[in-house]
Amino acid sequence: MALLMEGGDPMSVDGSSTMPAHMRVMPDMGITGAPMTLDDVDLFGDAVMNNALDALPPAPGHPPPSRALQRRIAELRARGCCQGIAWSRQGTIASISADGMSIELRFLRTNPENGDWELTDAALSLSVALVPASSPSATSSSGSGTSNTTVISAGAPFVHLAWAPSVHTSSFELAAIDALGRITIFLFTQNINKPYLSRKWDTDPVDDLHAVVGCYWLPLPFNVSYVANWVQTDYRYEPILSPAWGPIHPNHTKSALVCVTTNGLLKMLFPQNNNRIEETSIELESVTASDDLITHAAIGADRNTLLIALAMGSKQLRVVRVGIQWGLPQVDKQQMPPSVPLRPSLRESRVAVTTLLDPEQQQSDGDAPIAQLTHLEILPSPLGETPQTVLPPVILAVRSYLPQEGSLYAAHQEPFTVIDRWELFTDQPKAFHPAFEQLGAKNSASSQPSAMQTLRKLDPVVIPGKVVVTVNTLQFGRVVCFGFSDGTLQYRDRFTMNEVYTEQATTNITSPLQVGFQWETEGPCLQMAFAPTNCSFVQVSEDGSVKWVKLRYPVDDPNMTLQGPKLKAVAASLAVASVGANIAGPNIHNHCDDVMAIARPLAKKFKDFPTAWVREFVTMFKITVDYSEEAHHDQLMRNSLLQFCLSILNHFGFNGDFQPRTFSGKFANLALAVRNIVVLITIASNAPNTIKEKLSPLDEPEVVDALASCAKWGFDLLAWLTDRLLALSTDQTIKAMLADQKRFPDLARYLHSKNDVSLHLLLCSSTRGLLSAVCRRLQVVESLAHRATVYYESRYAVDPAAAAQKTLPPLYHAYVKMQRVVTASLVKASDFDKLLTALSRDIQTAYIQTFSGVATQIRQHASGSGGQPLTEQQQQQCNEQFIKKAQSHVELDMLLGQNPPPGFREVLACFFGNIFPAFRATVDPRSVFFADWSLLEEIVAEDERTLKRRREGGGRYVDVFKRVELCGRGQVLPRGRIVASVKTERAEAVPMVPSQSQSSHQAASQAQGQQSQQQQGATPAPNATPSVPISQLNPPTGPTQPPNSSGNTANANPNTGTNANTLGGSVPGLQGFVPVTANLAVNASQWRRCVRCAAVMEDVWGQRPGFTFVLTQQRRCACGGGWGLVPRGD
Repeated sequence: MALLMEGGDPMSVDGSSTMPAHMRVMPDMGITGAPMTLDDVDLFGDAVMNNALDALPPAPGHPPPSRALQRRIAELRARGCCQGIAWSRQGTIASISADGMSIELRFLRTNPENGDWELTDAALSLSVALVPASSPSATSSSGSGTSNTTVISAGAPFVHLAWAPSVHTSSFELAAIDALGRITIFLFTQNINKPYLSRKWDTDPVDDLHAVVGCYWLPLPFNVSYVANWVQTDYRYEPILSPAWGPIHPNHTKSALVCVTTNGLLKMLFPQNNNRIEETSIELESVTASDDLITHAAIGADRNTLLIALAMGSKQLRVVRVGIQWGLPQVDKQQMPPSVPLRPSLRESRVAVTTLLDPEQQQSDGDAPIAQLTHLEILPSPLGETPQTVLPPVILAVRSYLPQEGSLYAAHQEPFTVIDRWELFTDQPKAFHPAFEQLGAKNSASSQPSAMQTLRKLDPVVIPGKVVVTVNTLQFGRVVCFGFSDGTLQYRDRFTMNEVYTEQATTNITSPLQVGFQWETEGPCLQMAFAPTNCSFVQVSEDGSVKWVKLRYPVDDPNMTLQGPKLKAVAASLAVASVGANIAGPNIHNHCDDVMAIARPLAKKFKDFPTAWVREFVTMFKITVDYSEEAHHDQLMRNSLLQFCLSILNHFGFNGDFQPRTFSGKFANLALAVRNIVVLITIASNAPNTIKEKLSPLDEPEVVDALASCAKWGFDLLAWLTDRLLALSTDQTIKAMLADQKRFPDLARYLHSKNDVSLHLLLCSSTRGLLSAVCRRLQVVESLAHRATVYYESRYAVDPAAAAQKTLPPLYHAYVKMQRVVTASLVKASDFDKLLTALSRDIQTAYIQTFSGVATQIRQHASGSGGQPLTEQQQQQCNEQFIKKAQSHVELDMLLGQNPPPGFREVLACFFGNIFPAFRATVDPRSVFFADWSLLEEIVAEDERTLKRRREGGGRYVDVFKRVELCGRGQVLPRGRIVASVKTERAEAVPMVPSQSQSSHQAASQAQGQQSQQQQGATPAPNATPSVPISQLNPPTGPTQPPNSSGNTANANPNTGTNANTLGGSVPGLQGFVPVTANLAVNASQWRRCVRCAAVMEDVWGQRPGFTFVLTQQRRCACGGGWGLVPRGD
């Protein structure tokens, strides 16, 4: 006798069902366990059955599933490609709205008010909306400007989102798929919440048989993660590389999207050399009946091919293998020649087939809920114990059961999930008898059988009381994470399916869960999307809201302490998590902001945590921090990992807008700002040949104007440092510490109490190198300004009467501004550079004298203890290694704000006694003391009076790019430059006061120059003096064209010129922008804010190639964080 559950699985009387044990009906027993005979059962009545159901105990602790969860499970069973929320490596969180007609964008950011992290609201960002073809906005929006992106709808909603892997920090792609299988791709460039259409779906067929049931982005060449191993007293980090097993795009910085449709078609969308997206396809299955339709598909990489698992309507599981030939020449297949187009071809081969049903369920109803899939995944082949050993891939199928609404048994049953696994096992062929080999030789055919692959069923896993809504993999498929509808997570080992991370283990750390981190309070949800670090996730709740859930450490416990090995374990776990499953090397700027959010409560309670975390990063990546012997600054400027360490200190030292920064926060912010200015001046002065062929950036007024503002900030910084050093040189406490060796260890503590970072900026070799680099770049600016003004003045001096009738070019006014900045500087860059050079020479001498003697003592001690004597060359190598290691240790301490070594006491005494007095004679202390530090107040301001003044009037900020003051209300504060008010529709020119070196005829024509300044880039008047390139002293030839998003002019739009009439009108993307000049516009309603440090930058758009090229170098903030486009004053 079998008791059939309504719409469910038969519960056999022998207890052989896959139902949980406490729900089974035992043989010859009633519901309550008492013996029952057939005479007591009314087979055709309801009284006995109703009494039995009343006696059945209810499911413990599990309320009935909500209607929203039932709809979500039905959606997962019907289509295998319906992920409605996704998290990119750059930090953008895209989600499909409740009605499916729009895509909402969110991101994590630092709250400007207090520095804490938050998830932004969807209303803060632009969105992507589906509109009918007849809508007026269907043809006007392209994702630029201040309007939302619109996509023409075919009546079907969005159903799936998938981000592409990317090694670029400036561009990444999002694939959006609707219910009919049409695919559109959006490109995100400088702003993480501002999409541009990269591929339209207008040419895709409008047919539900082309609905996508599985998609996959081709991987990038290498992934890397780290494991922290405890060795004696410290953690040692071991990198784990995971090469891409499957096919990759010939251009290793790009990917391709592979999709499987319900009618068995495999499509691949791939970018060509010119970034144009093309398509190729192949038929995997021939559909002749409804049972041939594909409901779910999983795609993975295996053995340089794509391994595809297909779940058919007939409840079969089929596995096929697809190879990709890119159609490139045979020479050097790994690199894509830039001039050869891609012509890929797909080749299919059948691998194996099996059934999705268990043997006990073969005769059951095929439409039973327990027999329907919700998820189908392929776990890639991991490396075994040795690099030569590769384990087989595993296909994972998830089946979730929900009690049916309205069923008599619904109140007495609990949901559960069954996880089925198949291993793609390779059968070793058996050798034939030698006689068959002879027969094969006669027939000229191989007699050896080929290896065959079969699906070997592994033991299923039953999870009672849980409904899986998402499946995620960690550590390159070695750990599988299951997200449940109640908001909880469960981690299982890929090989044994046993739960992991259930207890603390600090010996080998791969996850923060091993050192005491816990997930925040969960809530019921329908979907989840994990951050790239797997340390947080966003969930779609049953009411449609999106919530952010992250790991947390129990810092609220008053008895909890964090020091010693425990502090190192926590810092090591977060360091490992920051680079978990990273792409193409240690570029951790992309996706570790959520880890900073997790670490911020620790940094607020334990002041030593930021420095401990930075030390672990330096150990893990072997970051170079010692630049005491570096004569050139190229390696220092390219050290992005050191930039990230400074970014950590900068973030934890930020307490909100108009709040004083901590010592480490001020130190790091100044260092990052100096680095950014050096990069901008270097880029503008050394543009690539592709830009110089069109127009040098130094030949564009907009670029020169920006460099002049950056130079003004740089000279102000040198003057501020001089003022602080003047104060320290007369400080009696400092003098007493330098005179007494016992008091010298208190120097750092005293400087921290005064929050004075000037001395550490000079003593630390990395920041001293940055200051030296900015001094040399300022000298370059000074030389450019002098050459330009001399050229124009000598040209006009030939015929003053004729020159008075001419209009001065805008480029001349820009260089006059630059010249005025240089001449008005209170400190000469060359003099300050000499100061740094002398200090560096003394520091290097102190290093040699201090550590050489220590190295000799250590070597003598080793020889006296029975060690082998060393040769002279070996002794020299040992000395150099010891000195280098000791210097790195000292430099890291000073970078983190600790006390200088004892050997620096004499260095500082010589500095304040001899070197600094000689420099002091070149400056006017009174002018430096009363100087205007308005551009630096955002970083160095500490007194409440200054902070209050900056808060008033909507707040005053400093633009990270141009280093000019902005108002929170959106108005650009005039500082002797071309500005535009967001309340007007025309540009205004700030009058330029002629320099002392200007001739009288130039002063007479100043008004005409102001008028020309309003019309930069426009066609000059017949008697106007042409703008002469300063870099080559030759006029540019040919029209200028704006480059594409990558800064390359090869694919620029040839129809875009420099006519002022195109601004705000026919040029796409300038709706809502205010024209500042004929070739420059500023977003009137929005600006960019860094998601990590809350810095501000105008959302500027330019047409000239030189300015656009320089602007693209500012694709990320100076701290390395991404730019979020938010309303002005936010």
